[in-house]
Amino acid sequence: MKVDLNADLGEGSGSDRQLLQLVSSANIACGFHAGDAETMLQSVRWALEFGVSIGAHPSFPDRENFGRTAMQLPPETVYAQVLYQIGALKTIAESAGGRLAHVKPHGMLYNQAAVDPVLAEAIARAVYAVDPQLVLVGLANSESIRAAQRQGLRTRQEVFADRGYQADGTLVPRSQPGALIEDEQQAIEQTLQMVRDGRVRAISGEAVTVRAETVCLHGDGAHALAFAERLRVAFAAQQINVTSE
Repeated sequence: MKVDLNADLGEGSGSDRQLLQLVSSANIACGFHAGDAETMLQSVRWALEFGVSIGAHPSFPDRENFGRTAMQLPPETVYAQVLYQIGALKTIAESAGGRLAHVKPHGMLYNQAAVDPVLAEAIARAVYAVDPQLVLVGLANSESIRAAQRQGLRTRQEVFADRGYQADGTLVPRSQPGALIEDEQQAIEQTLQMVRDGRVRAISGEAVTVRAETVCLHGDGAHALAFAERLRVAFAAQQINVTSE
C-alpha cells in the first residue's frame, strides 16, 4: 500500500526545509496568498535537494486574509490568474533544473472549486493549458476531480489528516466547531482509516467513503514537524509506503 504525503510551502513557516525531509510532495505558494519570487525559488531548490515532487499552490488574490476569503470571480478571471501563477512556478522550477509535477489550489479557491463545477472547470482548463501532463490535486470525490478528469488531466484525490469532515465529504468550514482536529492521535487514526479503509467518520457520525491518494499535512501548525514524524512512524508500522509516484 502506498500514499503521497504533501505539505504547503513558501507561506512563511520557518520549518519548510525540515518538513521537506518528511513529505513526498510540496505545494509552493505562488504569490497570491503568500510567498514571492524569492521564496518560490528557495522552496524549489529545497524540494530538489530532498527529491520531493514540486507543485504549484495557486490562490485567489487575497494576501490580506491568506487566501481564505470567499470570492465570486468570472471564470475567465480565475483561468487567467491560475494560468499566471502556475506558469511562474513552472519557469522557476525549470530554471533550477527541476520540473513542475502537480497543481493544488489553495484555501478558499480549493474549497469553492470542490463544490462549484464552473470554478473547477476554469482551474482544470488553466492546468491543462500550461501542461496536459500535470496532475491536479483536489478534494476526494469533489467537483475539482471530476472537472480535471473531463479535461483529460490525471488527478490525485486528497484527504486531510487534521480536518473534520461533513456528511457530504466536504471539509467542515474553519469558522465552525469541529473544523480542526487538535488531538494528534485522533488525527493519525483518522488518516490511517482513510488510507487503509477508504472511509472517514463525519462529525455528524456518518461513515463517508473517500479515496485517499494523497494526505495533506499542514506545515504551518505549531507542532507540524513532530506530527509529520509521528505520521511517518504510523505509516511505516502499517507498511504504507510514502511516495509521489
